Amino acid sequence: MSALPARADAVVIGGGVIGTSAAYHLAEAGVDTVLLERAGLGGGASAHTAGMVRTYFPGAPSTGQRAVRSLNAYHDFARHTAAPLALKRLGFMVLFTDEQQIAGFEAEQRAQRAVGVEVGLIGPREASGLNPLVDERAVLAAAWSPEAYHVDGLDIVRGYAAAARNHGARLFTHTPVTHIDDDNTVHTPQGRIKADTIVCTAGPWSGEVASMASVDLPLAPRTMEMLFTDVPPSPHREMPMTMHAASGLRIRSWKDRVLLAMGAPKAGEAREDWLGRIAEHLGTLFPALDGIGLHRAWSGDFDAAPDNRALIGEHPTRRFLYAAGFTGAGLCQAPAAGEKLRDLLIAQ
Repeated sequence: MSALPARADAVVIGGGVIGTSAAYHLAEAGVDTVLLERAGLGGGASAHTAGMVRTYFPGAPSTGQRAVRSLNAYHDFARHTAAPLALKRLGFMVLFTDEQQIAGFEAEQRAQRAVGVEVGLIGPREASGLNPLVDERAVLAAAWSPEAYHVDGLDIVRGYAAAARNHGARLFTHTPVTHIDDDNTVHTPQGRIKADTIVCTAGPWSGEVASMASVDLPLAPRTMEMLFTDVPPSPHREMPMTMHAASGLRIRSWKDRVLLAMGAPKAGEAREDWLGRIAEHLGTLFPALDGIGLHRAWSGDFDAAPDNRALIGEHPTRRFLYAAGFTGAGLCQAPAAGEKLRDLLIAQ
């Protein structure tokens, strides 16, 4: 489709996993919906993750609650979208290397379980049994959550996009937003469209889009770089995603290699120093990976809120909804975020 319609009940800006979920849930509820994406569907943050959906988020039971709802939706995805997802259970483990981390886990475990998150405390030997790369001598305990799955994020985007179209939504790719008028007229190089309600789901560009509408979203885009190891000298069986609580280092199986992430170099930090920090943690926690070669896999920008908890809500004085600040965990929360945006719009 080349011509934008003159108006729509809802104009969703951003065609990643959050935006396509919003478009589907709105259109399925009978809302006249148009989605605008600056590039191709799923080409932003949705394409630059480790491809995991999980329900346990340390320190954030509210995020876990959305993730539990979303995982249930993914298990039922084919019934709603006619696009089955290939969910493969791997599990998620967080390694604790000091007593304060264990105390923090125990203090919030009841709240996690109250919202449906399945997570428990295990000892070093059990952690090493779940992931043989873990050196049990370097770990005091670990949190173990079996409800974590590998999934292709683009399958989610494509499934939601097709289902949104089936319910009458119109999706326009390569249509960047250049300006937003006070009356919610959205300008693009392909023309303009008047929105009764704007729905901002633009990932790392959400702050920029919001500012066009004179809305302030306290977002700070971050870069995440994924790395591959060389093929380890001895083969390893598929392992759960494993995170070190202190450093944020995460590893998981990726075919015959290991995929890992630990943010990106800090401001003013040389890349070699950052890689050295990663190598030091690898050697301590996973001795079989000590000294292994590290290579760039891919990198991407993510939208982050000040406390790493997503912002989902509405502006108090204009018809502007937003869902942003997922810090790379949009896959885990997209169905619930789309439902929340739908409910907010319908209640307006």
